[in-house]
Amino acid sequence: MTETLRIDKWLWAARFFKTRSLATAAIHAGHVRWNGEIPKPARDLRIGDTLDIALGPMRWTVIVRALNDQRRPADEAQQLYEETSESRARRETVKENLRIAPMPGSGLKGRPTKKDRRQIHRFNESY
Repeated sequence: MTETLRIDKWLWAARFFKTRSLATAAIHAGHVRWNGEIPKPARDLRIGDTLDIALGPMRWTVIVRALNDQRRPADEAQQLYEETSESRARRETVKENLRIAPMPGSGLKGRPTKKDRRQIHRFNESY
């Protein structure tokens, strides 16, 4: 274990992002805040730091409890941070709202089927 670790590497190891490049892109886009500031991906993270992470409609506020530069299984990765109670309540509220009224198009997956394409063409040709 080390005393400091790059933020992008920690986000990857804690399984918030699938790759380090996705974590870096999210940091550059401003979706990650470190102690209230927008950091650079190479910023050193220490135990006790607070991160605000935006993943789509979900917002996480976590306190760093451990540093690990290797990606481990999910149950071990969850021990790297502690989510605040306000964050957990906010995420549960968002999750419930999405269950009750899903976002338009959230059920669409992948490319349109042949039947869908025919309906799209019929719709576009009618105008």
